[in-house]
Amino acid sequence: MKITYHGHSCFLVEGSKGSIIFDPFLKDNPLAKVKPRDIRVDAVLVTHGHFDHVGDAVEISKNNNAIVIAPFELANYCQNKGAASHPMHIGGSHAFPFGTVKLTIAHHGSTTETGATGNPCGFLLNMDGKLIYHAGDTGLFSDMRLIGELNDIDVALLPIGDNFTMGIEDALKAVEFLNPGIAIPMHYNTFDVIRQDPNIFVDGLKDSHTKGVVLAIGESMEV
Repeated sequence: MKITYHGHSCFLVEGSKGSIIFDPFLKDNPLAKVKPRDIRVDAVLVTHGHFDHVGDAVEISKNNNAIVIAPFELANYCQNKGAASHPMHIGGSHAFPFGTVKLTIAHHGSTTETGATGNPCGFLLNMDGKLIYHAGDTGLFSDMRLIGELNDIDVALLPIGDNFTMGIEDALKAVEFLNPGIAIPMHYNTFDVIRQDPNIFVDGLKDSHTKGVVLAIGESMEV
């Protein structure tokens, strides 16, 4: 499995049976190095309705005949804009050709220009025998410990930007709760208000079981 970081909270995950993209904020992200037309995927996983997460989900869905997987209300919002969708909700899981997706809680908001779009979420993605946890935009919550106890997480994608989500200190506590093999920071430096040094997060894991990895925008790693 290959994971490529495209800035903010956007990751492309490619496996042997298909590929997906999380929170594709590309066209309006000044740091992104690819455009929606460059993306080839089978599904678009969207954690919540804020512009910097739903981003280019509808365009990518249309370009690829790919499904948008999101909480019910947000999936319906995307479908109303012409995307194919598969609505889900927190606690539910579903097996797709590329792998299995389960929704987890996230403590945040979820609105679009039309108003509220249900609850935000995180995702557990099982692909090629590897488990990725994309936390979405969230604050630290104690049930992360339960998520870690119930799941053998290979890679955790965690926000560190502060202000709107966890900062570095809380993200390090999240790693302690989740106990993943690898932790990759996200949701930082796109805007001044979430400017952080991700190497501080990695340094905070030096005595941990978990390996911290900073991916540059456009950089990939094999898991």
